Amino acid sequence: MKRWPRTEAARPKTRAEAAENDTASFASRLGPGLITGAADDDPSGIATYSQAGAQFRFSLVWTLFLTMPLMIGIQMLSARVGFVTGEGLAANIGKMCPRWLTLGLVALLVVANTINIAADLAAMAEAVKLLAGGPHPLYVLAFGALCIGTQIGFSYERSVRVLKWLTLALFAYVAVILAVSVPWQRAIAESLQPWKHLPAGLSAQDYAGMVVAVLGTTISPYLFFWQASQEVEDGHRRPNARELRRHPEYVAEHLSRIKEDTVVGMTFSNVIALCIVVATAVTLNEHGITQIQTSAQAAEALRPVAGEFAFAVFAMGIVGTGLLAVPVLAGSAAYAVSELFGWRAGLSHGFRQARGFYFIIIAATGIGAAMGIFEVDPIRALVWSAVVNGVISVPIMVVLMLIGQSKRLMGAHTISLRHRLFGWAATGVMAAAVAFMLATAGS
Repeated sequence: MKRWPRTEAARPKTRAEAAENDTASFASRLGPGLITGAADDDPSGIATYSQAGAQFRFSLVWTLFLTMPLMIGIQMLSARVGFVTGEGLAANIGKMCPRWLTLGLVALLVVANTINIAADLAAMAEAVKLLAGGPHPLYVLAFGALCIGTQIGFSYERSVRVLKWLTLALFAYVAVILAVSVPWQRAIAESLQPWKHLPAGLSAQDYAGMVVAVLGTTISPYLFFWQASQEVEDGHRRPNARELRRHPEYVAEHLSRIKEDTVVGMTFSNVIALCIVVATAVTLNEHGITQIQTSAQAAEALRPVAGEFAFAVFAMGIVGTGLLAVPVLAGSAAYAVSELFGWRAGLSHGFRQARGFYFIIIAATGIGAAMGIFEVDPIRALVWSAVVNGVISVPIMVVLMLIGQSKRLMGAHTISLRHRLFGWAATGVMAAAVAFMLATAGS
């Protein structure tokens, strides 16, 4: 049987060389999963987590521990579908669902992503304005143009390298946690029994809405589409990808890489989210600040209680994560629309080769920038964009699970029983959260 070739070193390696090679190998194996996980903590997510901490203190910490294994399961499935089928989610959804349903799901994705882009650009501009002063609209347009320019002008390989480096911006929130004093015992107690520690004046409807917002910004549809499409894109860079997928050893090795990449990325994402919730609970809620209007205001509110360092780091993190997330949001919309209409898609193609794909990127980012200029209750836009993501993720996750179990589409690589349990659990949690929100809407 022909085996997947491996290269061997010509001479024995020293311990230092072996350690260096192991580190480099580990870093090289991280890609779509790491970038996807980091993009999940975008300015929209930062605002949602900040609002959760400011309003409910530690009562929503449990949601982040609940969502981590569910995120890993659903994102691994997304990546697996892209790798095994060689097509993105929109193309596979089109094979499972009626045309009208596929169009509807992709349309909702594009709308949600555009709202998210608008909220992220506005938050980034506000953060820069806090740090350096200047006109908010100019910063919105500048960030929008920068995101469009890099996606059009950079090659796929360079785009991936830049996005991987931008994930380091999230360590800003670890630094904030280290700069403040956290009552961990109290935080654990409140997170384990949130019903006993619900702040006065907040209803079950408020709590349910924030739970859905946190789940929606953590398990977001654009992340499914992006990670699947990146696996497809990675395959397109290998001219013999279709042939390689016939070798069991290669498939096993690649699926192992997907698992490792996804576990690291989703764990990183949830740890950062935890840092944001805890930091804002300690600094904002504990000092009577329970209502914030923007994610930048959350940074500004840190200044008097946590110092200039925490304020500056929090604000710079908003900019760094926005530069990472906006291309992912626009790119996932572009991949979905292009697959739906059969257009050539991918960052590995030039603008002339994939005009439709890049037009969606330009349109989504441009409309988002135009929306972001108008400073109309941005925290509401940020939180509700997360709620919209939470609602539309349910039907998309149902179809995604059916794709993962379909022998017609996945062949011998359908998901295992354990993977099915985690995937359907994630779908059930999202559906239950949305149902709870709707049931308490009149209370």
